[in-house]
Amino acid sequence: MKNILILHTGGTIAMKEDKTSGSVGQVGNHPLHDSLASLHEFGNIKMEDVFNLPSPHITSKEMLILRDRIDRAANQEDIDGVVLTHGTDTLEETAYFLDLTLSTNIPVVLTGAMRSSNEVGSDGPYNLLSSLKVAASDEANGKGVLVVLNDEVHTAKNVTKTHTSNIATFQSPQYGPVGIVTKRGVSFHHVPINREQFNINEISKKVTLLKAYAGMDSSLLNVLKDMDIDGVIIEALGQGNLPPATLSGVKALLKKQIPIVLVSRCFNGIVQDTYSYEGGGRQLKELGVIFSNGLSGQKARIKLMIALNQTQEYKELQEIFFI
Repeated sequence: MKNILILHTGGTIAMKEDKTSGSVGQVGNHPLHDSLASLHEFGNIKMEDVFNLPSPHITSKEMLILRDRIDRAANQEDIDGVVLTHGTDTLEETAYFLDLTLSTNIPVVLTGAMRSSNEVGSDGPYNLLSSLKVAASDEANGKGVLVVLNDEVHTAKNVTKTHTSNIATFQSPQYGPVGIVTKRGVSFHHVPINREQFNINEISKKVTLLKAYAGMDSSLLNVLKDMDIDGVIIEALGQGNLPPATLSGVKALLKKQIPIVLVSRCFNGIVQDTYSYEGGGRQLKELGVIFSNGLSGQKARIKLMIALNQTQEYKELQEIFFI
């Protein structure tokens, strides 16, 4: 049997609903410890509470702790797979951070829940069981960090939370899930063709995220210029365009050698230097703005934080974001 490590970090999957007030909050002991006696049929299970945090409290500091814990388990503790339970609000960011920074190829699976442990139809126990099946699957080796909820297997790079409360909230809009979980096991129907890995020991770079909108000017960009930041992600309009009033702010940031990475605020498609009008993608590319190949704003932020630990050269950063 496989040796599987389950790491708990908190989130709705570790919470209970107050039947009087309807509020959902943290409890003393993780409810999954007592509710899943059947876990051991999927492998030799080791369970550990790393911390107990709602996912909006997760920062790059906690992500790095998880990276180090998983690498240690894989390299020193004879662990064949890891399941990480996590709050859903920032689950995709932690998953992508781990996908970029882990040195191991063993299955690493993130899961969570949209309903707390004592709500009717709680999805946490089932998602955990599905994740264990994936972590114990030989076919999951070498596929990078995976996200498993609602019987679907997604890659960390493509998955995103699409609904505030629906249990089918996690989707991969451009490419769909890479596999499914059934009662018989796990079935992969396509796989990612490449995977990036960055060797980092710390995360110290500060990167902020802005969303473009009709009539946007340079006010926020000028504020950022005078702050202690190392990079900016902008969720641009359409294929990668900005209102013309933002150009002075963009130029000011670039003059200070603060890299700007452009993604689209659309959740399908990639940004391209297509339009040559004022504020269009072609003009932005000529100014030195970096274009990303289909990442969401929150994941581009994670990637830039990591990439800036290795290089601040425009050409190298642009090459990193083309992948």
